[in-house]
Amino acid sequence: MSIKASIRRYILENFLFTDDEARLRDDASFLEEGIVDSTGVLELVMFVEETFGIEVADEEILPENFDSVERLIRYVEAKIREPAFVSAETITVW
Repeated sequence: MSIKASIRRYILENFLFTDDEARLRDDASFLEEGIVDSTGVLELVMFVEETFGIEVADEEILPENFDSVERLIRYVEAKIREPAFVSAETITVW
């Protein structure tokens, strides 16, 4: 399933309690439309981390990243493209 489809399905099922795709515009503000409240944002963070295997830093929990389907897709895609962190302990020197 695509990132967009996964996010849309999660929002529809867990916040709008429907499977009617027409009930959710991709550009609709979750907060302004009353779709997601502050507790719901934390649920979204957990969903994103578990579903897409990424770590969301506290400073990334912003409306710019979590306030619409479009913004959430962009955020997840950017996080997936980030190079993996390599610590000094994992580097082998010959």
